[in-house]
Amino acid sequence: MRVVLLLAMVVRRDNRRTTADNVEMTRTPTRRVILAPDKFKGSLTAAEVAAALATGITRVAPHSDVRRVPIADGGDGTVEAFVAAGWRKVELTAPGPTGVDGVTSYAVLGTKAVVELASVVGAQRLPEGALDALGASTFGLGVVLAHALEHGCTDIVLGLGGSSSTDGGAGMVRALGGRVLDMEGRDLPGGGAALVDAAAVDLTGLHPAIAAARFTLACDVDNPLLGLSGATAIYAPQKGATSTDLELLERALTNWARLVGPEYADAPGAGAAGGTGFGAMAVLGARMRSGIEAILELLDFPTLLAGAELVVTGEGSLDAQSLHGKAPVGVSKAARSAGVAAVAVAGRCLLGPNELRDAGFRTCHSLADLEPDLARSIAEAPALLERIGERIADKL
Repeated sequence: MRVVLLLAMVVRRDNRRTTADNVEMTRTPTRRVILAPDKFKGSLTAAEVAAALATGITRVAPHSDVRRVPIADGGDGTVEAFVAAGWRKVELTAPGPTGVDGVTSYAVLGTKAVVELASVVGAQRLPEGALDALGASTFGLGVVLAHALEHGCTDIVLGLGGSSSTDGGAGMVRALGGRVLDMEGRDLPGGGAALVDAAAVDLTGLHPAIAAARFTLACDVDNPLLGLSGATAIYAPQKGATSTDLELLERALTNWARLVGPEYADAPGAGAAGGTGFGAMAVLGARMRSGIEAILELLDFPTLLAGAELVVTGEGSLDAQSLHGKAPVGVSKAARSAGVAAVAVAGRCLLGPNELRDAGFRTCHSLADLEPDLARSIAEAPALLERIGERIADKL
């Protein structure tokens, strides 16, 4: 009788184990999805895009392991992306491109800092959007860099994008303790045009912390400082420069390069952000990096990709310009290197199937396909992105 009872207990335990094993075998496997979009300019921040996609995905596939990693390529939205990733936001007041003080910020993690030119002296900081091609300055950028240096940051990534000035970074240098002098030894005013009268540059008062710091420029343009593809010829017209202004600014930057470091004038990226790339390389010893590659490295993106099944990235308009180093293509490249599939989302997609495939995308989902009316597409972007998230989840 006792043997029979023991056998019955063993059978019951085995049945319980079998039932548990069956539940485990039928449970929906967890699938990791990385959401790494850039902003939809004029509509949503990168974090808002990721949030909307995550809502749609988890609605259809609630067991998915969805990781939000909003990204940027060095332009506006770069600091926001790092704050979303857990970096500390440091706020301060600094002069905008025309000298008007405003609140700006940078991101910090330990001794690392991410500074965004656009947020302090970019076009978005021009009072009432009024362009000032000759007088706009990068002085405020130098104020932010000095603040980071004085608070223990020794590894600084500077995102170059959205510039409103063509001063070769002279304003930045002045804010960091350098002096730009005329023939009489007087300090010149800010702005690119004033550099035509520069006779000497005094760097003896440069911020002492610069010597021990490392500066990296996150940038995706390779223009030199001068010439037909330089900072003035290519970008100054977008900042309101007339044909007469262009001639003056080119002479001014030529003079600035002669005084600070002519050997850097032809370096790829020297013309970035109105020549700020040149000033940072010549005076700060900065090195140029692909914007998205530098950002992904700081975010430790390769580690995040480990075990992922899908990466979703994108931006407001996915087009031919996107193929030249923009954030989504950089994310796709990183995903392909890790053997992870990539899908694009966009407000509109102007790339053909072959271009998408060559860029590493399995497909592209666009808001325009769901809502062709542009105004409504922008207004309803969060809800449309949720629907796209549901479609993506359906194929997991």
